[in-house]
Formats: sequence, C-alpha cells, structure tokens
Amino acid sequence: MFADCTDYRDIFLNDRPLMDARAPVEFLKGSFPGVVNLPLMDDHERQRVGTCYKQQGQQAAIELGHQLVSGAIKAERIQAWADFARAHPDGLLYCFRGGLRSQIVQQWLRDEAGIDYPRVAGGYKAMRSFLLDTLDQAVAQCDFVLLGGMTGTGKTEVLLQLSNGLDLEGHANHRGSSFGKRATGQPCNIDFENRLAVDVLKKRAAGLEQFVLEDESRAIGSCALPLPLYQGMQQFPMVWLEDSLEGRVERILRDYVVDLCAEFIRVRGEEGFALFSERMLESLNNVHKRLGGERHRRMLILMEDALAEQGRSGSVDLHRGWIEGLLTEYYDPMYAFQREKKGARIEFAGNREAVLGYLRERGSQRG
Repeated sequence: MFADCTDYRDIFLNDRPLMDARAPVEFLKGSFPGVVNLPLMDDHERQRVGTCYKQQGQQAAIELGHQLVSGAIKAERIQAWADFARAHPDGLLYCFRGGLRSQIVQQWLRDEAGIDYPRVAGGYKAMRSFLLDTLDQAVAQCDFVLLGGMTGTGKTEVLLQLSNGLDLEGHANHRGSSFGKRATGQPCNIDFENRLAVDVLKKRAAGLEQFVLEDESRAIGSCALPLPLYQGMQQFPMVWLEDSLEGRVERILRDYVVDLCAEFIRVRGEEGFALFSERMLESLNNVHKRLGGERHRRMLILMEDALAEQGRSGSVDLHRGWIEGLLTEYYDPMYAFQREKKGARIEFAGNREAVLGYLRERGSQRG
C-alpha cells in the first residue's frame, strides 16, 4: 500500500502523471500541465450530492453518491482509472483537498481492480498553493531583466534562444497585442499561472537564478500576470531590442499573416481562411478608437484589399501596406513614449545579435 505523496516539488519537476478525480466543471476552472480528468462524479452528480450535503448532512450525501455512482457507471469509471494506473505506474491521483473523493477512488481501485495507487496529500489545493509560492519566492529571490523593443523586433525569438528566458506569451497562447489572438484558445488564468510556475521551478532546479522576460502589460489577452511579478516588472532593469522598419514589417508579415493564416487553416480546415480574415478585421476594429476614424478607415481599406488578394492568389504582398502604416502611425509613437518613460531603467540597447550576447553574458555573471 502506497503512502500519500506530499513532495509537490518532485511531482512538477519530474512531470509525474496526474489523474484528477474532481468533476469536469472544477477541472475546467484550473488544473496542471498534462493532467487527465477522470472524475469520481460528473457535474450533475456532484451538484446533487452537494445539495444533499447542505440539506441533510455528510452521511446522507455519501449514501446518495454511492447510489448515483453504482452498477455500470461505477464499473466504467473504475476501468478508466485502472487503465490510467496501469499505463502510468509512477502516477498519482488527487481531488480538491486530498479528502473523501480521492480516498474513495483509491479504495475502489484497490478493492475492484487490485491496484494500490497513491494520492496527493492536500490534493489540488495544496499543489496550487505550492506553485503560487514558487512564483512569489522567485520574484523575491531572483534577478529579473525585461526585454523591451518596438513592435515586431522579435522579442519572443530572442527569449526562446535564452536558457533563462520566460515566454509569458507562449504560456498564455497569445502574442500580447491587439492582434495577438491565436487560432487555438487561451488557457484559463489559473492554468496560465500554473504553467509559468512549473517553468520557473524547473529553471531554478537547473541552477538558474536570473530570468529574462518580455516587457508586458498586466493582461496578455485574457490572461493576467500574477500581481507580485507584474509589480516587480515596474522596477526591473531593461534591455531594448532594435531592428529596422523593413525587418519588423517582414517579421510581422510572417508571424501575424503567413503563420497565423496557416494555423487557422490547420485547426479549422476549409473555413480557416475566412475565420483568419474575420479575426484580422476584428483585431483592427479593436483599436478603432485609439487609431481615430480617418486612420482606421485607411488601414481597413488596405487590410480588406490585402485579404481579398491573399484569398484570390495566395499573395501576401499587399499586407505590408497596413502593417507599415500601423507601425509608423500608431505603434511606434506609443512605444517611443514608453521608451522615454522607462529610459532610466534601460541598461543596454542593440540589435538581435548584440542583445543576445549581452543577455548571455549578463546571465553567466549573475547565474
């Protein structure tokens, strides 16, 4: 018989397979990377048991739960748990607090399938608290530097080449700007925080004590940065990445037009291009007020013509028109103001090669 697991650090450092016995509605509100949801009760059953608990107490609720999950339903769920346990002998199961639900799953697995399977003491709540503490400790104990730069300079590309880079936009599955939505949805905020915390945990376990992250606003699409990290970002030193206007236009064309269109077609099939076009126009309309009526109308015409030509011939050349216009008339003045405002914190500025060299050298000195 296994002892309950309390080594949360080991769970996340070694990607221990996890089976979540909570109801689907709980799972969707927040979980951990790679977890499989195999609930003891579905949402309807959980709701009925919860109502019974409030009205008649714990014993009546337990009895109702056993009635609802019995016979073929019980056999089917035990089979799914057993399949998971046999496929992942190094795994663990958990519920919300490591209490009754995970104990029942553990007992039924033992009694009905002959499998002793360990559970996580404290359950989801304890693991979530551990990950939040991991982030708080990193902000308090580690050295951070922000990577800034005009739109399209390739900040994410630089981050991905650094062993100590934290890709906030990658964890949020969003590129961070008004045009940043992907063809696939974003994680819920809890999942975003958990992914980021596991990343930090693994990097610190590898000996890294300095991190580079992109200068972001609090919100990355629908995901919000943890408050202690965001507050720290208002004081962290900065490195500024530079590139030519031509280089930035080409990068945005590749990332936000060519690659994003291909992603929509891969994910949504025949309707992919129409949905991609809809998303682009929606993104431009989102900055309508900030652009002003005349500029918005001008950019809209350029974008509509570019999308029509792309749909007809596959050519993306016309997209350069609205991209360059948005950069020079909207994004660049805004970022120039931000650079001036944060100028005292900028300790280095240069092109991609120079910035990579500087950040690697800085990391080796302070790692």
